[in-house]
Amino acid sequence: MEAKLQKWGNSDGIRIPRSILKSLNLKTNDKVDLIQEKDKIIISKPKKKHKTLEERFAIFEKLPKEDKGIIEDYDWGEDLGKEKFN
Repeated sequence: MEAKLQKWGNSDGIRIPRSILKSLNLKTNDKVDLIQEKDKIIISKPKKKHKTLEERFAIFEKLPKEDKGIIEDYDWGEDLGKEKFN
């Protein structure tokens, strides 16, 4: 398949047909890897980078409380039987 380079700001760009994007499950603003090999440009989906536990906790710590699933106080209503809450 042929594509035409077109001016895009100070760079040039190509349009990737929708059928190719759909088959690769790529959407607008997705990141891709670009590799130059001699006279070729290879565009590929980046491999998923697995985050370490420390990286996951760092992301979690930046979230607001309501997004962490943390509830300070919860009102269960009036006692109905002999249950005891401390």
